[in-house]
Amino acid sequence: MTWDVHRLPRAEGKTILITGGNAGIGYFVAEQLAGAGATVVLGCRSAAKAEAARASIRHRVPGARVGHVPLDLADLSALKATVDALEQAALDAVVLNAGVLLDEPPRRETAAGHELMFGTNHLGHFALTGLLLPVLAAAPAARVVTTGSFAAKSEHLDLDDPQSTLDYRPKRAYARSKLAQMCFGLELDRRLRAAGSTVSSVVCHPGGALDSLTPSRPPVHTRTAGERLRGLPLAAVVQGKESGAWPAVRAVLDPAVTGGQLWGPRVFGLRGLPRLEPVWDNLGDPAVAARLWAASAELTGAEPV
Repeated sequence: MTWDVHRLPRAEGKTILITGGNAGIGYFVAEQLAGAGATVVLGCRSAAKAEAARASIRHRVPGARVGHVPLDLADLSALKATVDALEQAALDAVVLNAGVLLDEPPRRETAAGHELMFGTNHLGHFALTGLLLPVLAAAPAARVVTTGSFAAKSEHLDLDDPQSTLDYRPKRAYARSKLAQMCFGLELDRRLRAAGSTVSSVVCHPGGALDSLTPSRPPVHTRTAGERLRGLPLAAVVQGKESGAWPAVRAVLDPAVTGGQLWGPRVFGLRGLPRLEPVWDNLGDPAVAARLWAASAELTGAEPV
């Protein structure tokens, strides 16, 4: 099937949770899925920001069905309340998109004592997925879609120091937290298959997605004329966040997508239409993924499968 990002398969009757769906790539994932007819639920901390995103989506997609549940991935103790607030007997997909990016020291921790980026981007999603699996399993052929980062492609996990306790470099810690997410997504699919589950797990990444190349969605995102002009020379290499949402949207909606796959932009993995990619070398070792899984289970007290 030829995939057209502007003519998506209809998704009426499907309910999809998007973590961090109020801003950035998560917002555009929500907008595009709502445009296909799905009911989208924005998982985010701020009710005010969720309401702004809902209003923007409804302006772009008249009649859009958009909900919100409070979600703080840095607070593991609050995740059950998030799942309860969904009030869904079945969930067709969850897009694990939310993330924290810190550019500079000092090293920060969650209330549970986990390094903030690893604790939020990976451990929070790890624990949330375990709580969501019963409602995902209640839907036919539900999907867990994990949004990683191209920044993770050149990194390797240090499972002797997964939380950067000994050597903290913010950008590297972020890339490793996203790499951990992606490893988890692939390991999750292996375990779901072994358990005979109808739920599948797919991994994607947005390539290079810049605010300066992202169309305005006030008040969620506003791009000035100057920012747009400054970003234009980069458009040959990277893209905006509207396009960066395409791999996740395809991973949710394309009936040809199967568990254990990696989807990203077509042009050097940085921009363009979404396509199936070979699994990166640093994602392909099941033994590393199993060690990460065991460490994550110990740190969170969760066991998704």
